Amino acid sequence: MIVDDSTPSASYLAIDDATVSYNGRAALDAVTMHVPHGAQVAIVGPNGAGKSTLFKALVGLLPLRGGRVLLHGRAPGGQADPIAYVPQREEIDWSFPVSVSDVVMMGRYGRLGWLHRPQAADCEVVARCLNELGIAELAGRAIGELSGGQQQRVFLARALAQEPHVLLLDEPFTGVDVNAKEAILGLLARLREQHITVLVSTHDMQTAADRFELVALLNGRLVAYGSPPEVFTPEHISTAFGGQALFLDGMVVIDQCCPGHVGDGEQHRHSHEPHAGPR
Repeated sequence: MIVDDSTPSASYLAIDDATVSYNGRAALDAVTMHVPHGAQVAIVGPNGAGKSTLFKALVGLLPLRGGRVLLHGRAPGGQADPIAYVPQREEIDWSFPVSVSDVVMMGRYGRLGWLHRPQAADCEVVARCLNELGIAELAGRAIGELSGGQQQRVFLARALAQEPHVLLLDEPFTGVDVNAKEAILGLLARLREQHITVLVSTHDMQTAADRFELVALLNGRLVAYGSPPEVFTPEHISTAFGGQALFLDGMVVIDQCCPGHVGDGEQHRHSHEPHAGPR
């Protein structure tokens, strides 16, 4: 089932026929999805499906070749309607000599403006975000000295310091341990209570099914968008993953390499039990 709200102004985040070309080829083709206020959406698809491209288009790092994005019924970009973006870990220069607290303070720069020094209120926001992620004791540490899970939490804290209305997390569960993953999922649960809209790209279909009320299955185009039982059907999974999807005894196993991730070149297996219908 494809969710199609015919009144974009009623949606918190409306993506209409978004088309993006990347390195001379079409990366996204006419993607339409309307995300209700405060919803949490898992963006699932194989490598190269356009998940990162979608996020970069939403924050203006890649231009739309066609279509539009509306936030509160207007084009995003104003300080009143911030979209915070946490990229994949391999896109960040971890050798840059900067402390944890400095990284989180960077989340305030959009509100400070150029040449304005942080005020006491900004420092309070940074301290609150560090505490929220359980990393206050790391404030003075260099970012490059931290573990992968700690680094992920630092950039989540920076995103929260923006006080966003929409939070985009690109593969936040990749390269982190179980404790870091649970910390991120715990944060998402608290953000749900605050009605912050969250989009998370992930390869983990089981987590998407168990922890998110909406799922977008993507492979260059939108294959399906709706609740996990509506989206994770054998037909939709086969369309999105092709020959990478193996159906065994009611389970689906996805075999794929993950270029650019830890363990590049190894086979990664993700299993999920497709739902027969709505719960």
